[in-house]
Amino acid sequence: MWLHGFTQTRRSARRFRSILAGRHEVLTLDLPGHGGAADLDASLPHIAELVLDALPEGELALGGYSFGARVALHAALLDPGRCSHLLLLGASRGIADLDERAQRRRRDEALADHLENVGTEVFLNEWLSQPLFATLGPHAEADTRSLDAEGLAASLRSAGTGTQEWLGDSLAAVSTPTLAMAGELDAKFLAEARAIAEAVPHGRFVAIAGAGHAAHLEQPELVAAAIEDFLVSA
Repeated sequence: MWLHGFTQTRRSARRFRSILAGRHEVLTLDLPGHGGAADLDASLPHIAELVLDALPEGELALGGYSFGARVALHAALLDPGRCSHLLLLGASRGIADLDERAQRRRRDEALADHLENVGTEVFLNEWLSQPLFATLGPHAEADTRSLDAEGLAASLRSAGTGTQEWLGDSLAAVSTPTLAMAGELDAKFLAEARAIAEAVPHGRFVAIAGAGHAAHLEQPELVAAAIEDFLVSA
């Protein structure tokens, strides 16, 4: 099961998913606020519960990118034995400092207001023009983005990083073998991935060469190869 990032949908990351689908059944779903689930408004713990409820029985690896990676991490903490492997790309433990977290929550709320005021077309252009996505270029997959302004705004308010509890002190409880990845050009999340891999009992850190934050869009073959290697060796 692969969980998409903020503004994406279950149809996103086509090339990446098609590579994995050569050897695996790859499941996806629209997370609350996005795509076909745009009318659902849920917190990160609630989204994690919804994802766990949607997982089929049997051995399954759970992975995700950015927002989806944060959801996957919450799911692993809620039910440590549910999945065979945890695959995280661009994940975040959250913000430890309470004042900084409150500031981020206010920024997310202001961004949600702005999104509703300008609409998704303008917002997505602004969102993808951030330095975080400077290396994304032609790989943005604009045609698979979620276009519901109210849903995306609700996602920012209810499940943005500012709402997330600090997970750094809880990672020792994640018994699932965990692959923490980040693009080598994505300094902030590279450090997060390394910290997550070091904190969980069975973690591995991988830097994706030549990629920024959306490494699975920029270098889908390399991300898929890292996942394949982890699934057969961890």
